Amino acid sequence: MTTSPSPIATPSVSGNWPSWVTPELVAGRTLSFSELRTAGNWTFWLESRPDEQGRSVITARDPEGTLRDLIPAEYSVGTCVHEYGGGAWDMRLKANAKDNAPQVVFSDRKRGGVWFSDGTTATQWATAGENPEHRYADLTFDPAADAVFCVRESHGHGVPVAALVYVQADGRETVLAEGADFYAAPRPSPDGSFLAWFSWNDPAMPWTATTLFVAPFDRTTGTLGPVTDLTGPEPCSIIEPCWSPDGTLYATSDASGRWAPVRFSHDETGWHPHFLDGANAEIGLPHWVFGQRSMAPLPENRLLALGIRHGLNHVLLEDNGRWTELALGTPVNVPEPLGNGQFAWIDAPADAPAAIAFGRPGEACDRFRISVTLPHGVTKADIATPTPLSFPTANGAEAHALFYAPASSTSVLREGEKPPLVVMAHGGPTGRANPSFAFKVQWWTSRGFAVLDVNYRGSTGFGRAYREALDGQWGVADIEDCLAGVQAVLDRGLADPARCVIRGSSAGGLTVLGALAQSDLFAAGTSLYGVTDLRALAEETHKFEARYLDGLIGPYPEDEAVYLKRSPITQAEGITVPVLFLHGGADKVVPLSQAESMRTKLEHSALHVYPEEAHGFRARETIEDALQRELVFYQQVFTS
Repeated sequence: MTTSPSPIATPSVSGNWPSWVTPELVAGRTLSFSELRTAGNWTFWLESRPDEQGRSVITARDPEGTLRDLIPAEYSVGTCVHEYGGGAWDMRLKANAKDNAPQVVFSDRKRGGVWFSDGTTATQWATAGENPEHRYADLTFDPAADAVFCVRESHGHGVPVAALVYVQADGRETVLAEGADFYAAPRPSPDGSFLAWFSWNDPAMPWTATTLFVAPFDRTTGTLGPVTDLTGPEPCSIIEPCWSPDGTLYATSDASGRWAPVRFSHDETGWHPHFLDGANAEIGLPHWVFGQRSMAPLPENRLLALGIRHGLNHVLLEDNGRWTELALGTPVNVPEPLGNGQFAWIDAPADAPAAIAFGRPGEACDRFRISVTLPHGVTKADIATPTPLSFPTANGAEAHALFYAPASSTSVLREGEKPPLVVMAHGGPTGRANPSFAFKVQWWTSRGFAVLDVNYRGSTGFGRAYREALDGQWGVADIEDCLAGVQAVLDRGLADPARCVIRGSSAGGLTVLGALAQSDLFAAGTSLYGVTDLRALAEETHKFEARYLDGLIGPYPEDEAVYLKRSPITQAEGITVPVLFLHGGADKVVPLSQAESMRTKLEHSALHVYPEEAHGFRARETIEDALQRELVFYQQVFTS
């Protein structure tokens, strides 16, 4: 990013500013980083590469700074457990391996199964099977054997069946735990003598009620000893078990009202919890995907954590009961310790693309692997950054959002002009507006739009009560908060009331259509693979979300009347402004029929289908077309 002097900005019609954010840049060769881990002085992460047809590769940086791919070129890491996947690999340094080289296990996106690789060849440890099909996730090496603990999801006989399994290098596969609807995070202690994990059962979701277990592991028989329930007396979401180097078990629990770490000591009388609340932040993320990490136990009974406060990420250190904040970049994952006193993390500031970084607290970090290089001439003035915004909403509650003002070094608003506003409703709906740099925001702000990314009630990062405020209220509270957020922006004079639009994907699409039906604040809206018929969603969705709506709306079909009332398909007559539908023809989460049915009920609407796309757009051509199509749609609405 250049720091050279910018040209003099000229007044231009907002929404039409010349922009450095091209469709080719957004959909181009942007690397995607996730699931960063460390061992010794090695750093590992999962890297998705658009120029390799989206192939996901386990990548490592060795102690000398050399980057290596750790799986052969014909493999791509991935899994479809719970449909959303994650946690499809693990790594280790083995002292007797050549050059102390890392070894990895992974599930292959197309072949499935469990594979072992030393970076040059891959050997299959477990097959995907045929009838039933087996899918594997949350792979974790046994520290004392050539084997892995993992979650197995078996398909082929009706509803998928979940289990914790132990897979050995010779192909033997032992079921360790079964009977629960869902399992996650099998984590062995450093010496391999104990295994911790959590599970949950319908109709709960992992962010509403889970059970944390620990049990001794007998390696000679591949079985668990007596199982201990560590959850506590009251139902809560207790997730992310992890072990310190000295064998202390941690998890994060929302029993106190927000996710906060709990440390378990162990003696001859059992396991004893010690809650580490007091960080004034939420430490934990909703378990949509496997492999998420919010905590990194350190030696000497210290704990590093990633906390969310006012919608922003903070690095926090707990040491002897005292929490302090560390200046350690802007990570999206908890920084992981390296053996040289440094930390590594995925750095994702608001004003620069994500990068793999390492450094020490209080020092400038080294961003050595950058996801995308911005065009020459782009300056800080060209990049919009978020301002946290809180505002009153219905029933005396308070809601939150991130506000972005238009940003350009070459264009400014004309005298007396206020910018158009793009309101974003995130998916989930148990998700959050992410403050990290994102082209989905810069695409609009660089063209003179303001953006309001709403953390409506139900969002993560504001505690359990805020998440639960959407229980039974999806299609009500989320819409109220989006409307209240727009009004707050307009009351502050930050946007043009005649040029407000709203967009959302998946669950956010329902919020978009409901907001259009229930207010006259918006000139138009866009639903990207959005929900329009809640009854159809309840009847057609996959196992992981099969009972999700029980909490958000009510049990189905008992509360069918509520499902009808909340569905945009039954509110269509209230939508009088233009609507754009963008949908994938191969979407199994929200089938295309939902958009097609809604389209027929609206006079001023358009539907564009991308035949090969599933839930979420991935192909470069699709992303480019969708962005341009939506921009032109709003520009035409504003001039009609």
